[in-house]
Amino acid sequence: MDLPGPIHDFLLVFLGPGLILGGLGVVLFTNPIFSAFSLGFVLVCISLLYILANSHFVASAQLLIYVGAINVLIIFAVMFISGPESVKDFHLWTVGDGATSLVCTSLFISLIITILNTSWYGIIWTTRSNQILEQDLINTSQQIGIHLSTDFFLPFELISIILLVALIGAISVARQ
Repeated sequence: MDLPGPIHDFLLVFLGPGLILGGLGVVLFTNPIFSAFSLGFVLVCISLLYILANSHFVASAQLLIYVGAINVLIIFAVMFISGPESVKDFHLWTVGDGATSLVCTSLFISLIITILNTSWYGIIWTTRSNQILEQDLINTSQQIGIHLSTDFFLPFELISIILLVALIGAISVARQ
């Protein structure tokens, strides 16, 4: 979207805190349904950021796949699995929660330090062969396909394996 600078900045000002608050809602809500709805809000905000970055195909894929399929699947799984018997054994804080929060906090701090210490202007985004290849392509969906099958092949396959393991885990939990 070719928006004027002030409107673009205005939208970014509201999407940034929306992402942060939605992410905190995913983690901090004790009701899993509220947490799943907060995740849906985060995924919609990410899709709006893709629209602001002129990546309309990725934004539509984000909405269709993550919000339309994965988040609905998570909500149905939570509705089928959790019942009133899980509320009886509610403990506010355990040792595992403390260890998890310590690990997550240390990862967050290390990510912030890495982001701040990285020279983002010195990164070369494309090589010469990619520039020649991208000029000959007709549309962005072909560019995405080329990048997924060349540059991002390993992360794409790892994500598919993680999703497969999550699906098998969800099926095994649902069968019990």
